[in-house]
Amino acid sequence: MTNFRVQFKQIQTEFNMDKLNVVTCTAPVNIAVIKYWGKRHEELILPINSSLSVTLHQDQLKTTTTVATSRSFLEDRIWLNGKEEDITHPRLQSCLREIRQLAKKRRNDGDPSLDSTSLSHKVHICSVNNFPTAAGLASSAAGFACLVYTLARVFDIEGELSGIARQGSGSACRSLYGGFVQWIMGQQEDGRDSLAQQVEQETHWPDLRILVLVASADKKTVGSTSGMQTSVKTSCLLKHRAESVVPERMVEMTEAIRRKDFAAFAELTMKDSNQFHATCLDTYPPIFYLNSVSQKVISLVHQYNRHYGETKVCYTFDAGPNAVIFTLQQHVPEFVQVVQNFFPPETSGGQFVKGLPVDHVALSEELKKAIGLEPTPKGISYIISTKAGPGPQVVENAAQHLLGLDGWPKKSARCPAALE
Repeated sequence: MTNFRVQFKQIQTEFNMDKLNVVTCTAPVNIAVIKYWGKRHEELILPINSSLSVTLHQDQLKTTTTVATSRSFLEDRIWLNGKEEDITHPRLQSCLREIRQLAKKRRNDGDPSLDSTSLSHKVHICSVNNFPTAAGLASSAAGFACLVYTLARVFDIEGELSGIARQGSGSACRSLYGGFVQWIMGQQEDGRDSLAQQVEQETHWPDLRILVLVASADKKTVGSTSGMQTSVKTSCLLKHRAESVVPERMVEMTEAIRRKDFAAFAELTMKDSNQFHATCLDTYPPIFYLNSVSQKVISLVHQYNRHYGETKVCYTFDAGPNAVIFTLQQHVPEFVQVVQNFFPPETSGGQFVKGLPVDHVALSEELKKAIGLEPTPKGISYIISTKAGPGPQVVENAAQHLLGLDGWPKKSARCPAALE
């Protein structure tokens, strides 16, 4: 009797494997150097200005998503970082609807490669980030880019996807490409021309390096969506920025990247970050995404550059307190040591620098004195050392699926993957 049960379970598992269509993909975080802030259409997520970002490498920062379809699923369901979320959220529904409509269009157009029976199947979605969610590290951008890319693979959709990802989270459209990416605001009312476009590949600027200084992994008190809505309604500076400042900066930033002109790139990046946060302060009531540690990082960067008489490093901050530092490879060891000196980490163990390895160097007393800041112990929790990276990837190893053979989350998918 026991043998019969074992055989029956094996047959049942094989049956489920035959009927379960499973795809796992990863997608990157992107960091805007010309910021997107404010929409002209809430539902379609159409921006009031164009933006430009750098895609970070997935070896350090990524979202992983598994999507499964089966005729046995009773309803669409989604799990994020081990917790089931509301699948009826309008932005999730927009992405699901758009992908399914494209699949139906392919079927109606008579594409013989499309399995039409799977179009009516429900989906199970499981997604994890290997970085803090909702802490100003573009988690929604990576998440929705990964969702749309994976759904497209499940339903055999090819071609332009950034317009769909944009409807999940505006910045997600930029995470569908590697390297340096612009999101063109577009002019059409239906948003068809509001799309992402690669400016340069991730291999274009090989010695550019990125350091994410994690000052806080806490959830933001004011989310990006509500913050933007208030800024659009109340900030005069936002309107001036969108109409008179950003268009010129987009051209200048594109040229700086193509020339690999770090000084020009750095100045534009810092000025745009500062203006974005000035817009948040100009919002009524004001929005404070930066904290005291963020402000000290800004001072540190300017003092460091002033000491050398040239721009060696630059900062940018999205809607959160965590600094993203851009620099060239040869400056990374010293600047990491500067951060460690002025933001001494806890001595109870734990890795302060994660990601790409960084050599240890000694700091001169002259440099310490020139920066001249009071140390802020434990102000920076850790640093993520990374570089520009590629767009979304398909995970070929079935063992890395976040959903099991039954279509439900594996135990390993119940907690976010730890950053190595």
